[in-house]
Amino acid sequence: MSGVSREYVKDSENDWRIDKWFNVHFPGLNYGRLSKILRKGEVRVDGKRIKANFRLEEGMEIRLPPLGKQERTIAKAPKRNLRVSENDAKLIRSQVIYQDDSVIVLNKLPGLAVQGGTNTPRHVDGMLQALQGDKLEKPKLVHRLDKDTSGVLVIARTGVAAKELIESFRNRRTNKIYWALVKGKPSQLEGAVQAPLDKEPGTRGERMAVVENGKRAITDFKIIDSAAGTVSWVAFRPVTGRTHQIRVHATVLGTPIVGDGKYAAKEAFVEGPISKKLHLHARSIEIDHPDGGILSVRASLPGHMKESWSLFDFDAEDDTDPFEDVDNV
Repeated sequence: MSGVSREYVKDSENDWRIDKWFNVHFPGLNYGRLSKILRKGEVRVDGKRIKANFRLEEGMEIRLPPLGKQERTIAKAPKRNLRVSENDAKLIRSQVIYQDDSVIVLNKLPGLAVQGGTNTPRHVDGMLQALQGDKLEKPKLVHRLDKDTSGVLVIARTGVAAKELIESFRNRRTNKIYWALVKGKPSQLEGAVQAPLDKEPGTRGERMAVVENGKRAITDFKIIDSAAGTVSWVAFRPVTGRTHQIRVHATVLGTPIVGDGKYAAKEAFVEGPISKKLHLHARSIEIDHPDGGILSVRASLPGHMKESWSLFDFDAEDDTDPFEDVDNV
């Protein structure tokens, strides 16, 4: 190939990912173009095809296809999103519970939407610029939580990381555990709800319903503790990832999540000093890390759930995996 060149990895570049190497040496080369030349094998390291997450070692030979002056041009610093106010920046940064070069994990507050929409000007996606740091790219969402659900929310710091994290979610190479306070007590100690879901007609997609020919939906559950059958602390593990899946499947069990008036109306509330907020929390996640290995993160309960756990003498610091001996369906 005419114009092919070769460069060698310096000592200061040891253990860099190849995409970082290109960001430094070819800052005008966008992610889409880089992905294409890697996929086609036009870039080789020591003669071998590589992926964007490949880590370099000092002395390795990098074979490069013809790249123009424009791609070597230093990219302009990204414009900051002026809509991220100082208060919003402080808010989103306060929710960070894990961060490295590729991933950020938030303990999302209940009541904060993940993405914008009608009458939703304040949301996580609109605040992510405040977490960019010295990266050329704005952090990216790779999954969602309901507005009123709190807990673990994974954010990608680069396009490469986003692609790999999304693939892990899509291929169900994740283990997500939710904690919920439900009204009553499921008839079984543990099991799986298998009830297909689809949008409830006439609700503009705002509600889901169990539909005979709906999309496959499976949720594992296990009772961790109970307070005289009045309420129960239940761990849920979604095997599939449908909208409002856990909330609907909790009603299938006959034990709606406390505070979930959307799916259980008045039946979702408990008399006494218990918050009327939704008691559903994304407690933990295990997912393939874009740089290799497994990322495992746990998020503490929000204030209103801590109060309920204290009221019923539940252990809010429990760190065991209730599904350790249960295989995914």
